[in-house]
Amino acid sequence: MPGFLLAIETSCDETAVAVCERNGQIVVSEVASQIELHAPYGGVVPELASRNHNLDLRPLIQKTLDKAGVSIEQILAVAATSGPGLASSLLVGDTTAKAIALGLGKPFVSINHMEGHLLSPFIGSPHGVRQNVSLIVSGGHTLLILVKDVGEYQLLGTTKDDAAGEAFDKVGKMLDLPYPGGPEIDKRSQSGDPGFYDFPRSMMDSGDYDFSFSGLKTSAYYLLGKLPSPIPESTIDDICASFQAAVVEVLVEKLFSAAEKYDANLVTVSGGVSCNSGLRQAVEDKSKDCGIPAILAGTGYSTDNAAMIAYAAAMRLEAGFPPSSLNADIDPNLALA
Repeated sequence: MPGFLLAIETSCDETAVAVCERNGQIVVSEVASQIELHAPYGGVVPELASRNHNLDLRPLIQKTLDKAGVSIEQILAVAATSGPGLASSLLVGDTTAKAIALGLGKPFVSINHMEGHLLSPFIGSPHGVRQNVSLIVSGGHTLLILVKDVGEYQLLGTTKDDAAGEAFDKVGKMLDLPYPGGPEIDKRSQSGDPGFYDFPRSMMDSGDYDFSFSGLKTSAYYLLGKLPSPIPESTIDDICASFQAAVVEVLVEKLFSAAEKYDANLVTVSGGVSCNSGLRQAVEDKSKDCGIPAILAGTGYSTDNAAMIAYAAAMRLEAGFPPSSLNADIDPNLALA
């Protein structure tokens, strides 16, 4: 009888469940989004997120199993995100996964949310995980990681303040764009002039692989204070395009600079901000210029999802890592490397 892994992801505001084969091939990935619930508040409300995880998770698990055509008896292992994330949200998925694993008498696998992102570009690849320099860029994280093998990671750089996605969302809020601001800035950028305003490229020449986006956000704030109100729609488009260009340039330059320093013959990009069209295009262009291949996570696996958790669990088990203890705790500040 074929066997499958069941994975749960509830680290923030998305309730997600996935089923994959033991080799990591994704069968079904489902997400119950909470964007509309949090939109009136302009950000994620932890209590609201955890309450809705409790409401959505059980029916979503059943929906995923039914859609996959998999019975609960065919589950070989159960995985869940243990951190980083919101404690109240993590507890819902982690506890549910442990209960299912215990009830089935099957292994439980605790997965770092960032490892899920880190490995997500390889989902569906016949070659599996390969050595690379990886950029994880999301609402809460901006990381450069040297991937040597599954479970063997070296942190090269991180943000000193705001993550790139956080800066996108905060500037979107300054511009009164719909929540979440990042995708809206990307959309408005398509009609704007990226050279309209010369936003700072913070830490571009710092000599390391760390990032800083708070100064860029502050620069946008002061610029908006000098403009007439209401700001013309065309000017908003130009600001969005200029802001996006500044963020993208720093991300791409540091990614490929790190790849060259560490003699990497592959770069990967993952996380919610990897959906950004400007970033994807810039990575592809730089990849051609440098001759270093690039793999970007599929857009369906970029934002929070359980497919990446399932895949990471399958890869860890395949690599010989032992299952996790049912006594293992969640860690809202869990580090990757």
